[in-house]
Amino acid sequence: MIVSGDDALAHRLAGELREVYGERVVLVVPPADGTPASHLPAGGRARATALFGRMSSVVLRTPAPGPEGNGHTGLVEAVEPSDETLTEAGVERATALALVHRDDETNIRAALTARRLNPRVRLVIRLYNRKLGQYLQELLDQAAALTAPDPGPAGAESSTTVLSDADTAAPALAATALAGTSKVVHADGVLLRAGQRPPPRRGEVTDPGLCTLALLSSTTNDPAGAEGSDRSGADGPRLLPDERSLEEAGHRGRVVLETVTYTGPAQPPGRLTDLGAPLGRLFSRRLRWSLAGVVASVIALAVATWLTTGDDPLHAAYLTLLDIFAIDDPAVGAPVSRQILQLLSGLTGLLLLPVLIAAVLEGLGTFRSSSALPRPPRGLSGHVVLLGMGKIGARVLVRLRELNIPVVCVEADPGARGIALARRLRVPTVIGDVTQEGILESARIHRAHALLALTSSDTTNLEAALYARSVKPDLRVVMRLYDDDFATAVYRTLRAAHPQAMTRSRSVSHLAAPAFAGAMMGRQILGAIPVERKVLLFAAVDVAGHPQLAGRTVEEAFREGAWRVLALDTSSPADRVPDLGATRRPGDLVWRIPPTYVLGPEDRVVLAATRRGLAELLGRRPSPRVGR
Repeated sequence: MIVSGDDALAHRLAGELREVYGERVVLVVPPADGTPASHLPAGGRARATALFGRMSSVVLRTPAPGPEGNGHTGLVEAVEPSDETLTEAGVERATALALVHRDDETNIRAALTARRLNPRVRLVIRLYNRKLGQYLQELLDQAAALTAPDPGPAGAESSTTVLSDADTAAPALAATALAGTSKVVHADGVLLRAGQRPPPRRGEVTDPGLCTLALLSSTTNDPAGAEGSDRSGADGPRLLPDERSLEEAGHRGRVVLETVTYTGPAQPPGRLTDLGAPLGRLFSRRLRWSLAGVVASVIALAVATWLTTGDDPLHAAYLTLLDIFAIDDPAVGAPVSRQILQLLSGLTGLLLLPVLIAAVLEGLGTFRSSSALPRPPRGLSGHVVLLGMGKIGARVLVRLRELNIPVVCVEADPGARGIALARRLRVPTVIGDVTQEGILESARIHRAHALLALTSSDTTNLEAALYARSVKPDLRVVMRLYDDDFATAVYRTLRAAHPQAMTRSRSVSHLAAPAFAGAMMGRQILGAIPVERKVLLFAAVDVAGHPQLAGRTVEEAFREGAWRVLALDTSSPADRVPDLGATRRPGDLVWRIPPTYVLGPEDRVVLAATRRGLAELLGRRPSPRVGR
């Protein structure tokens, strides 16, 4: 298997494949001297022409098989994954290729090249653009079918999977910041929620939910304890425990599966240019009350004119409007009541003029400032401060808005990817370096509910967390940290210094790597839930071909610490959608399966599995040591 990338995810993924699944991996990375990537075609037209040319070559050209070599090294250094680089890495003989570069175009170009060199290779591509990824997946699968029409087992292995590390990690990062809110795995139409339960008291029975997914580490409630990870041994979290383990671990907290429901993508709020834009977004409250008062006065004057003159109501209203707009029709010789009403109408017209001018100016000002970022309101409280608006921050912002959580964003780069999203969603945003004094105060950090520090710099995230804690000691803090030893030391120190506050550290590459590895092994990974610093995977598996599942009851198929059957796909094999996570039809999945139900070879199930458990289920023999 080949992994090509230029950041931490590539190294995590290579380690996952090698140490969990026991696969031989070739890692393609840029040179250690930091040589920049080769120049791309300049200009939009040249870039589009080059990309279209590669797409055409994939569909129309028949790949020439490369020479069989005696082997290849485990590391290939290259500026970019070109034809020569992929050939050197052995793409003609590879089972799967993961392209996890940070730049979408680099991954697309390499995927088109790889499909041409080996139409049977399984491709796993990291793309941030969802719509483009969908089109690319269809294109590459079509290219594989045209160049390798053989429907045999080898042909069936060829597939394309497009994933986003941001989409994989965003639900967990967003949910971690919310105490009392379930951890969430969102895979298109499927929403999985895992809630954390405190240790039960003496004589108390904890609600098991649908099932218990994990036991938290024994040091969770110890201020000086470390957050459990793979290195914690017996004191660490225990994934997928059996009944005996649950009875013996009464002092530990639990993670249970609470609810599973279907949901569609949340629609962003309407823009100011929409016809249905509410008046409240155009005019201030004071102006609306002033306008309502003037309208009420006009109506009252029209009714009074009708009652005093005895005219037709429409004619009375017409006379009132003439008086208000000062049209020449003086009430000379008319009764005194009519003259008084005309004077009052003129006065109302004078009052209406500044209100109309203010409405026009305020409306124009609102449209003019619609492209500007709103500032945090003075009375804002109970919100989440989101630091970093790159790829990860933008996805987390969407998740927080779906949960109706108020957010204030902080970003140093005004051209960051997520700034346009924040402007469109009208999310209060502070532009500035978080290390400068006053930036977090502008985000109302002293009244915030939580801080999500998601920049790509560990030290920046730590500095922001320490400063925020100095302002508000009980603030909930979630930091994006890559280095595991550094994260453990930070977690232990902050827990000891602030035992009453919640501190969590998360690594995006650590959350995403299991899903990418599962896709390379041919599994459909619906999502990943972090249990402290371990990860529990949710995968869709066809029972056929797995003797650990076929012919067994749901209870017999359970393997402690390895996998548990959670749901059954009740749709017929002919009607099943290729991507279980994309289905929108309620009732396709049954989540309360009787323990005595016998799994047949035609069934498809959703499993909760550990990384090693999934490797064993796939028939792979993992190495004795599990790394991260």
